[in-house]
Amino acid sequence: MLSERRLQVLRAIVQDYVGTEEPVGSKALTERHNLGVSPATVRNDMAALEDEGFIAQPHTSAGRIPTDKGYRLFVDKLAGVKPMTAPERRAIQNFLEGAVDLDDVVARTVRLLAQLTRQVAVVQYPSLTRSTVRHVELLPMAPARAMLVLITDTGRVEQRMVDCPAPVGEATLADLRARLNSRVAGRRFADVPSLVEDLPEGFDPEERGTVSTVLSTLLETLVEENEERLMIGGTANLTRFGHDFPLVIRPVLEALEEQVVLLKLLGEAKDPGVTVRIGHENAHEGLNSTSVVSVGYGSGGEAVAKLGVVGPTRMDYPGTMGAVRAVARYVGQILAES
Repeated sequence: MLSERRLQVLRAIVQDYVGTEEPVGSKALTERHNLGVSPATVRNDMAALEDEGFIAQPHTSAGRIPTDKGYRLFVDKLAGVKPMTAPERRAIQNFLEGAVDLDDVVARTVRLLAQLTRQVAVVQYPSLTRSTVRHVELLPMAPARAMLVLITDTGRVEQRMVDCPAPVGEATLADLRARLNSRVAGRRFADVPSLVEDLPEGFDPEERGTVSTVLSTLLETLVEENEERLMIGGTANLTRFGHDFPLVIRPVLEALEEQVVLLKLLGEAKDPGVTVRIGHENAHEGLNSTSVVSVGYGSGGEAVAKLGVVGPTRMDYPGTMGAVRAVARYVGQILAES
């Protein structure tokens, strides 16, 4: 266990390095921070921190910089979440409240996060499997063709064309729509299959083929792989941090193009708290020089998806964590009101 004084020294090193981009020396620490000890004592503390792997010396400098292990201790023990100011909170609210639909909410959220943190922003669309059905609509398109429209509690709208085995009248579609909504409106998507499995039996034999086809189309939306959608923005922000990536920036950019990688980075949506993955804690090799700050968002206190930012390990963790959490809270409010 590190002493309280050495934790203070580590905190000061992280804050100075994030702020100045320069390796930090003992003289600068004693001048900038009220540590209450001599430069010689600070040098001893820095030597101990280096021996334990919390800081390291770049070969070209007399100063020290935090390691992944040092950042992790900083985040776990030393970094409170920096609260947003009242004007910042109003700006977030005003910017997001102008959204007209779910796609607009996600696009605005990505843009806002990238601007607030000056990092790469990633927002996952609400997953259908974690959503609730608000309404099912059935529209006649041709004698044997209909459109199924599914609206979720998160504002997501899914449309599917249904090719029926026989011509179907508007009265049958209206009857099916009413029975469907009476069973599934307000229910979680995960519960839908068991709620509708006996529905065809309540229809005349000549209508059951059409009812079964409509139900199959509805249930397919639960298993389609493309439902886990992401939007990403602010990639150009990485060019400001060229010297933070020890080799080249290309592996980072390539990793950001892989949706599966990003979904794993954000983590499970059911974990709603702020998660910080630092450097080599990211399993994808191309992202070993980055940190990921993510949080769940949703309505009613339950997370339906994740959003977050990707940036260099030398990031303002308290500020980034505060921005990500604040944006997620407002997105959740908007989904609840939509």
